[in-house]
Amino acid sequence: MKLRQGTRAEPEINLTSLIDVVLLLLVFFMVTTSFVRESELTIRLPEVSDSAGQPMETTELDVTVTSKGAYFVNGRALVDSRPSTLRAAIMKLTSGQEGVRVSITADAEASHQSVVTAMDVAGKLGFKDISIATIASQGDRE
Repeated sequence: MKLRQGTRAEPEINLTSLIDVVLLLLVFFMVTTSFVRESELTIRLPEVSDSAGQPMETTELDVTVTSKGAYFVNGRALVDSRPSTLRAAIMKLTSGQEGVRVSITADAEASHQSVVTAMDVAGKLGFKDISIATIASQGDRE
């Protein structure tokens, strides 16, 4: 028995489906890609005024918070630790001056509420230049 070899057909590669798959992948990656948006930060730079030759008078106001929640204003102890007493002491020492720097110094063991109360009283009185410092405990110093 003699078997004839038939003519073999050349295999064809259909590129249409391959192109469709590549385009779908391209669309998928374009849709799912997150584009980076730069965040903006507004900065107000200081401006030079005509009175640059005259130094501004700024005084310091130091509010100290002890570990028990007692307040000292410029080294003087207050009668009690109520916000109204602290407010009266600050108003008496500043007497409406502008440009007063308030420095709140807190003991490392002071409660967070006592420090926030001092910040709140200073903020309600209109002080904008408020700095906060802590006093290190004995274990931190070693």
